[in-house]
Amino acid sequence: MTAQTLPDLATPDGLFDRLRSAARPAWDRYVAHEFVRRMGDGSLPEACFRHYLVQDYLFLIHFARAYALAAFKADDLADMRAAARSMSAILDLEMGLHVKYCAGWGLDEAAMQATAEAQGTLAYTRFVLERGLAGDLLDLHVALAPCIVGYAEIAANLLADPATRLDGNPYADWIAMYADPEYRAVAAAQVALLDRLSLKRGGDARFADLTRTFDAASRLEAGFWDMGLGLLG
Repeated sequence: MTAQTLPDLATPDGLFDRLRSAARPAWDRYVAHEFVRRMGDGSLPEACFRHYLVQDYLFLIHFARAYALAAFKADDLADMRAAARSMSAILDLEMGLHVKYCAGWGLDEAAMQATAEAQGTLAYTRFVLERGLAGDLLDLHVALAPCIVGYAEIAANLLADPATRLDGNPYADWIAMYADPEYRAVAAAQVALLDRLSLKRGGDARFADLTRTFDAASRLEAGFWDMGLGLLG
């Protein structure tokens, strides 16, 4: 594979950039996790990936709930409409695409719906919802950012890594999906939203609390990968 370098999506000195720097150990463990690296070189056992896909389906359900909460927490029509569009995109588009992708791995939607949430899924999704319930729109989006922006960074890192193998790699489509310009545009929009909300809602004065939220969400993201590798014993 010829390494490809995609630009960093973070705005220099913007809120996301500062949060990522402040939570660097947790962030690096998340985006450079063994699960991710083994997807890159194709050595991840397929059973681990299937388990992840099922739990990711269940995660998307709560992700949609988080955007419903974002609409409730918004205090202007523009933010309400943006939250409604995001929730609709998850329910009406992304989940359908996820189900279609999972079908290629022999996973049925009804069976995925009937699967119990793993501990890592419960911990992460309820944390995001709790931060939104206890805090404001900025707290909620800081909790969501590691997922949205992190997947774009992971895919970009894998494409830039000479150890990544795309030819014959069963996970090449996953990497391509999150390196796609359309997904990167979603991640870039999340970065811009954090900057805007930070200015509107006093992010500088709240930076220490926001860092704790971002750090915890990054650790829970790494826990999601741990969950997948847990099948290895």
